[in-house]
Amino acid sequence: MRKSIKIGDKEYKSKKDALSYYKNILNSYDFDTILNDNDFDDLLDLIIYDEECDEINANEIPVKISEVNSDNSKDAIIEDNEEEEIFIKDIKIGRSQFNTKCFELVYNDSSTYYASYVMIINQPKVDKEKRFDKACRNTIQEDIIKLKQQYFKDNTQGKGQVKCQETGHLCKWDDLVIDHRQPNTLSIIIERFKELNSIDTNGIEYFKNDKNLFMFKDHTLAEMFRKYHNEKANLRVIKKEINSSRAFMGRVKQSGKDLKIK
Repeated sequence: MRKSIKIGDKEYKSKKDALSYYKNILNSYDFDTILNDNDFDDLLDLIIYDEECDEINANEIPVKISEVNSDNSKDAIIEDNEEEEIFIKDIKIGRSQFNTKCFELVYNDSSTYYASYVMIINQPKVDKEKRFDKACRNTIQEDIIKLKQQYFKDNTQGKGQVKCQETGHLCKWDDLVIDHRQPNTLSIIIERFKELNSIDTNGIEYFKNDKNLFMFKDHTLAEMFRKYHNEKANLRVIKKEINSSRAFMGRVKQSGKDLKIK
């Protein structure tokens, strides 16, 4: 059964129809020709649709669209950083490999970027639950790294090695990971946080940081999760290959070996 797809204000009966629509726009211009205002707006809608998709692929626009002016003019503001705003000045027909046509985005800083309408339309649509979970994981990433660094600082036994907290084997940094000891795995912590705070993932907004990671736009929400995670998580520094779901790790009572983020 065909599934409809909505890009901007236009709804297509299937991805095939959407592909045909953008292919016709592409083929209606000669190389190096700038798109008219209507076609520009349709391409802008496609780029915004791309940003709403969850998976990052090789043809993703490298900066995040944060605002489109209400007059639909060619002033799609793209958030590169807080000090400098980059926007798409024009879209023209570029010449890609094997002398084929493609859409080429031209920015106000004179940089350009090829956008594949085929890749954008065919990619999977965003899963709001998964994106929320990713943002939660990204929110605590710095805390996790600092905890691992502190463990190495406090427990190094020569040649930059520390003991795995499960096996007692001396290991290097790359051989060890921070593990959430059961039953409070990270997935459980995230789900419980959503339940306690009645989180509706459909209304959550995100931005990409300088590491291209999805983060919560609401800093209060991010701090709420950080605090909740730090209270509930019992963490271990263990070897990568250890199965953290072993039965003996299912104890509820906190162990003296467990690490806590301060």
